[in-house]
Amino acid sequence: MSNEEAAASSAAAPRRSTGSLKGETGNLRAAADAAAITDRGTASPHATLAPRALSMRIAETVVFLSAVIGAVAIGLGISNYLSLHPYVYAYLIAYAAFRIADLLVREESMLGIDTAHFARRIMGELPVLALFAAAPFERSYHAADAPHWLAGLGILIELIGLWLALGARIQLGFFSAGAGSGVGGAARPIVRNGLYHFIRHPIYAGEFLVLFAWPFEYGAPLTLIAMIVVGVVILRRRIQEEEAEMLANYGDEYAGYLRETDAVIPNVW
Repeated sequence: MSNEEAAASSAAAPRRSTGSLKGETGNLRAAADAAAITDRGTASPHATLAPRALSMRIAETVVFLSAVIGAVAIGLGISNYLSLHPYVYAYLIAYAAFRIADLLVREESMLGIDTAHFARRIMGELPVLALFAAAPFERSYHAADAPHWLAGLGILIELIGLWLALGARIQLGFFSAGAGSGVGGAARPIVRNGLYHFIRHPIYAGEFLVLFAWPFEYGAPLTLIAMIVVGVVILRRRIQEEEAEMLANYGDEYAGYLRETDAVIPNVW
């Protein structure tokens, strides 16, 4: 499922399913646009965020991060716990930096964003907020805190996920640079280099790891199991939807890429 940021601008030439990439590929569906994670393997190297759209996205990120802190406080029930557990702070700081960095390195254009769109994106983050509340809530029923080695493992998993997701986004722009705009220029190839050589959806995989790491900070096994089950279901659905769209846009070219790579875990899935 790599190649999720294919064609962020409007289509200017008819779509074909012949495997050769002709012109623009059209907007991603609104559902993909509202998703918290996008991982297309082709990118629009010249797309930029308009000032107003960028302001909206920054506002959205600030609202979400504030909600994350609120979810942690609700789930935990006691705010002074955070001051006694530096690993939790480390995770939250790294996560906040990731959300901001992810916003800044996105290739997609957000022209025309409006209040309704903003609200839909915030609503789409509710499952993530539930996760941030569930782990500390589960911990509040434990007699002991999570051991330091477990919390440290959570930080390590999170950092691997951050590197994977942000690295993949940067690679989208790097390997697509100079490929043309798709309108009267060279066709944009499907990105198959770097992380996309091994899996089709490194951004999805990275974001999954980031959220997977959160229950480790509290030693919350029930939340971890729930996160895996719900996360896999959501991830599989997004992969199926976006790969179906990529096949419609790129035809045989993308079909060949599907046969050569795995979705999120090499040699497994």
